[in-house]
Amino acid sequence: MELQPFHSDIIIEPFRIRSVEPIRFTTMDERRQLLEKAGYNPFLLKAKDVLIDLLTDSGTGAMSSAQWAGMIASDESYAGSSSFYKLESAVQEITGFKHLIPTHQGRAAENILFTTIAKDGDVIPSNTHFDTTRAHVEHAGAEARDLVIDEGRQPRSLYPFKGNMNLDKLEQTIQEVGADRIPVIMITVTNNSGGGQPVSMENIKEVSNIARTHNIPFFIDACRFAENAWFIKSREEGYADKTPLEIAQEMFSYADGCTMSAKKDGMANIGGFLALNSDEWASQCRNLEILTEGFPTYGGMAGYDMEAVATGLYEALDEDYLRYRIRSIAYLGDKLTEAGVPIVQPTGGHAVYLDAAEILPHISSRQYPAWSFNNTLYLLGGVRGVEIGTVMFGMQPNGTEQPAAMELVRLAFPRRMYTQSHVDYLAEVIISAYEQREMLGGYEIVSAPQVLRHFSAKLKPID
Repeated sequence: MELQPFHSDIIIEPFRIRSVEPIRFTTMDERRQLLEKAGYNPFLLKAKDVLIDLLTDSGTGAMSSAQWAGMIASDESYAGSSSFYKLESAVQEITGFKHLIPTHQGRAAENILFTTIAKDGDVIPSNTHFDTTRAHVEHAGAEARDLVIDEGRQPRSLYPFKGNMNLDKLEQTIQEVGADRIPVIMITVTNNSGGGQPVSMENIKEVSNIARTHNIPFFIDACRFAENAWFIKSREEGYADKTPLEIAQEMFSYADGCTMSAKKDGMANIGGFLALNSDEWASQCRNLEILTEGFPTYGGMAGYDMEAVATGLYEALDEDYLRYRIRSIAYLGDKLTEAGVPIVQPTGGHAVYLDAAEILPHISSRQYPAWSFNNTLYLLGGVRGVEIGTVMFGMQPNGTEQPAAMELVRLAFPRRMYTQSHVDYLAEVIISAYEQREMLGGYEIVSAPQVLRHFSAKLKPID
């Protein structure tokens, strides 16, 4: 009798743990005091007071033994470091772009790019600009215009590529403002502000065709390029037999450049880069890099950072890792959906997004329902997420406030860090908060800066 192949639905981490970091348990009374002291802003909590920290997946993951080995062997030369050329080789193989401009993180790449190419009166279309991208565009005097498809703002829609750009709206924007006022078209993969939703290869190709027709450069915000490649492999016809690397290479082949926070799919704790083909733009950007970041062969990174990113870019494309990564997110989404908790569906690549507008319909957008539910998760279980709603996106450049398109709580998973038991506990906290949702109230802002106010605002509960 022949043995039958074994199959398991259990999520098994494709790594072994050799180093551990303790986490601190607090009481609900302690957390209530800590949250009040932080002005009811989870950003202002001390990390030691957080049990499960899902504020961001940016730079918070665990690095591999290969990355640590590379860091020990790094070259810290000021100019011409061999670690730079290792990073350059990795970026060029994966993206195909000619020029590499290393930066300390993604927002520095955004700052260099938009300071160089954007000016007052310009319009920069994207599927959805994230917070720092939008801030850098607006700081340069341009308008950051979001053109995601309608399904991208429908949390319950099961459309497989809800991060896609609306092609008709893109054409309308070009006709409205003129190609000469659009220095670049951007597309974010995956679409962070819209629930971590992927962008299809077909959509990337169509956006590229429109950009080339109108002679407009096309750039990709590539923070989570590997996760997007996995969704294309698993959801888009014709890509099932291609490797994530091959898919990523095709994605980048349709663009003229990219910005990258290597703290996401670079699998590193710090680092980023700007990569592009234009010799003229590269020369201008390098001049600004020297002024704001450092010499072009290290930019804002030490040699050991460049080593970690050069290795991490390939590790992020590993199929076993990506299968585990995406399935872990879906596992939490499945448990919440079974309990009736409204989330953005289908689950994205790096986070589960709770639909606070549906969870708390009695709290208006002006009283920040996502902020309220996020704080409740900390009070109940020491869990820290982040609001992606009207606090983050409501303030307009003219000083007025408008409701955000969606009121979401993002629970972003650091890479290779939490186990399934952490996720089971997390699900229990969220479900408990959901069951007590009618008891929750809104918040009002006590003080806040004009730009990127969610990072440092102080709020208070509304009785």
